[in-house]
Amino acid sequence: MTACTVPPFSDKIAPLKAENLTIGYPQKVISEQLTVTIPEGSFTVIVGPNACGKSTLLRALSRLLKPLAGTVALDGRDIHSYPTKEVARRLGLLPQSSTAPDGISVAELVSRGRYPHQTWFQQWRPEDEEAIQNAMHATGVDRLATVPVDQLSGGQRQRVWIAMVLAQQTSLLLLDEPTTYLDIAHQIELLELFRTLNQKVGQTLVAVLHDLNHACRYADHIIAMRDGNIIATGNPREIVTAELIHEVFGLPCTIIDDPVSHTPLVIPLGHN
Repeated sequence: MTACTVPPFSDKIAPLKAENLTIGYPQKVISEQLTVTIPEGSFTVIVGPNACGKSTLLRALSRLLKPLAGTVALDGRDIHSYPTKEVARRLGLLPQSSTAPDGISVAELVSRGRYPHQTWFQQWRPEDEEAIQNAMHATGVDRLATVPVDQLSGGQRQRVWIAMVLAQQTSLLLLDEPTTYLDIAHQIELLELFRTLNQKVGQTLVAVLHDLNHACRYADHIIAMRDGNIIATGNPREIVTAELIHEVFGLPCTIIDDPVSHTPLVIPLGHN
């Protein structure tokens, strides 16, 4: 693995931006007055302790959760003004938990990623089949094409859901804990795939990750949250310090240079 580079961000309108966002649920407000910009061409990772508002923010950015106040702009326009199918052509989302219909096969589930691109007059095209095959191959589930999804392990199912999102072929991908259920080898495999999609295909990615060192190695833009607030944003090489990690996670640590990627490597010190 070679050291990751930091691509310059585009000066165009940010593909996704939230202004003065208040988000939460009828019983509880999670965050207030958040302003977030996702730079075009970035691999943005949201980090923070459990229950700090990471997934709630991602749900608001993806239109799954309507803000109590403020706006979310997709390609410069209020995301709630788009028809649902148009949002799905611009933005792919992997939620934290998904349930497949009983008995559906891997290929059938992945093919649902093509729905936003189909019309009443042209429901299936050769490019749809190509997108499905490429997505299954990229996530290593092509050999499972005919297997019912409910017969797969948790890790296999996660890769199938990722394949479905990739089959959408959107320029913007939102991923809520995409490495959940995966062993370390498959975690790295998928993170390498995401970096390839970002750097070579040009997709803008936003992911919630729990592993700080994965975030530092693969992201070029980090949003650090605590208690519903954004504590810091920026390139991990510039903002990840022992002081920030202690402020966000309450974790004593030291930061060293990752000998492979030359990105910050967080070494917990414990409480001894």
